[in-house]
Amino acid sequence: MNKLLHIAILKGGWSAEREVSLVSGAACAKALASLGHKVTEIDVGRDIADVLARTKPDVVFNALHGRFGEDGCMQGLLELMGIPYTHSGVMASSIAMDKPMAKKIFESIGLRCPKGMELTREELLKGDPMKRPFVIKPANEGSSVGVHIVTETENRSIGMMIGDGAWRMENAPNPEQPRYLVEEYIPGREITSAVLNDKALGVTELRTKSGFYDYENKYTGGKTEHLCPAPLPKEIYEETMRMALAAHRVLGCRGLTRSDLRYDESRGMEGLYLLEINTQPGMTPLSLSPELAAYAGISFEKLVQMLVDDALKDQMPNVKCQK
Repeated sequence: MNKLLHIAILKGGWSAEREVSLVSGAACAKALASLGHKVTEIDVGRDIADVLARTKPDVVFNALHGRFGEDGCMQGLLELMGIPYTHSGVMASSIAMDKPMAKKIFESIGLRCPKGMELTREELLKGDPMKRPFVIKPANEGSSVGVHIVTETENRSIGMMIGDGAWRMENAPNPEQPRYLVEEYIPGREITSAVLNDKALGVTELRTKSGFYDYENKYTGGKTEHLCPAPLPKEIYEETMRMALAAHRVLGCRGLTRSDLRYDESRGMEGLYLLEINTQPGMTPLSLSPELAAYAGISFEKLVQMLVDDALKDQMPNVKCQK
């Protein structure tokens, strides 16, 4: 397409992933401006509908992460306003952010996921819901916010680990009670695969210097080694990409997604487990999806342009571009 457009970059917001979103948004804005587009960066607040109405962009590049930006809420607003936007639509975004629901759909088509259950805070505080080790994570957050691995030697109570559910959106108009996904812990290797426009780009393995791939290890330089392409057996590498593409397709995702998996190599093919899918993966200097795109021969500038092109193609083919 390569026509000059007025592109609004949505970033920031008020989720637990605000700071990461600000970095993603700034990187995307710089890349799109370098291509000649008129770019308006918007730090999203609750007046976003009014701001967009005044801004009048041709298309929105959604660089928000987490709730209210990645979970279908912002997508629904943009649909109502008739503004084309990047990444997945309302339904796919909503289901992907709800980990227990997404997991049910993945399992329904034969994708292997860790055994688990959805619990309320009250249910979780009654005691260990399964044999240790197991993982506790918020049902609807990303970037490993609030994730805990409960080991056999863990001395803290579950109540101490989860605290008061700090990731809950206390400033939401109708804040919901926190829900948790509890899953068996899968030992082994942390791997991820990105899908762009219905094609898997490759696989990266993540090796942290300490602990697991949590929020700090994701976004602090030097704490995690990215092995791209992942040094995996050919059949495991290909199966990882197949699972990522299947997850992308079954939810009806579009544009760019990234699926996270665990691989227990002692079990061979049966040791590959899908954890979750991210419909708006990070676009920071440490982010995995741009790294996988680069491995596939796609520069960062080309990547963001492809996402904009996809938004216009799928939603508003007759958008008038900037002169």
